[in-house]
Amino acid sequence: MQQDTVWLEHAGQRLGLLPTLGGGIAAWQTWHADTWHDLWRPWDGATADRYTFANFAMLPWTNRISRGGFEQAGHFHPMAPNRAGEPYPIHGDGWLQAWRAERPRVNTLRLSLESKHHDGNPYHYRAEQVFTLLDAGLDQSIHITHLGAEPLPYGTGLHPYFPRTPGTRITTSVKGVWLSGSDPLPTRHTEEIPADWDFNRGAPAHGSFVDNCYTGWSGEAHIDWPEHGLRVTMRDLATLRRGRNDGYCLMYRPPQGNAFCFEPVTHPIDAFHLPSRPGLQVLAQGETLSLEVQWRVEKSTR
Repeated sequence: MQQDTVWLEHAGQRLGLLPTLGGGIAAWQTWHADTWHDLWRPWDGATADRYTFANFAMLPWTNRISRGGFEQAGHFHPMAPNRAGEPYPIHGDGWLQAWRAERPRVNTLRLSLESKHHDGNPYHYRAEQVFTLLDAGLDQSIHITHLGAEPLPYGTGLHPYFPRTPGTRITTSVKGVWLSGSDPLPTRHTEEIPADWDFNRGAPAHGSFVDNCYTGWSGEAHIDWPEHGLRVTMRDLATLRRGRNDGYCLMYRPPQGNAFCFEPVTHPIDAFHLPSRPGLQVLAQGETLSLEVQWRVEKSTR
């Protein structure tokens, strides 16, 4: 499947995109200390499972939707599970469809998709992903425009898999976390964050199992690999512009394996069934939801 990868190289970086495989990402690498370093865990070039990719976009919603669907303006919209072994529809449907690629500039790749009721779901939208390599890192954006006649709730996010070394740490500012059951659907919100889940102090990439959404996110996070002398800083520009520390992010830290996920998202898990539907945006026909994320590569100071 390596032939599916479209490569962008600029400013000492390499970015591999997978347009026909859900618009996913195969790799993002930087040249540092006379070698290439993976900033996201690289795809193996053979497995079609999107969970083996370096990163992929989640749209027109993120994570799970329970109860067989959701209601909007008195109309129930059924939603079918879309991944083997998952009882709930997960991560939207953009990651399951083929996108079109174009290169408008030497340092930029653009992916586009029009999706209409994929697998029987109610969503009809046009989406665009834009990737631009800069001297300092990568700019990544998602834009989703609702095309259907009936307004619907939308959300989006990114699902990067970061390589983890023994010393890898994640540092950011959050206020609370949604605790969850084994589903893992949210059951209760708390501001008493368990000590080894607390990114405010700098949390290790290894530790107890975490698959939870955090609230009150500042919009900026740092991933440090002290063994390589590298840091990646992630910035969700919309959250930072608001300046209210009211963003959402999701951490997936499995007990084993060579990677973890830290995901910028616009809404919590199963927001369709939480009070006030936090973070979801109801779009009328022609309205657009966007997510703009800056990724900056620096020398680690930790």
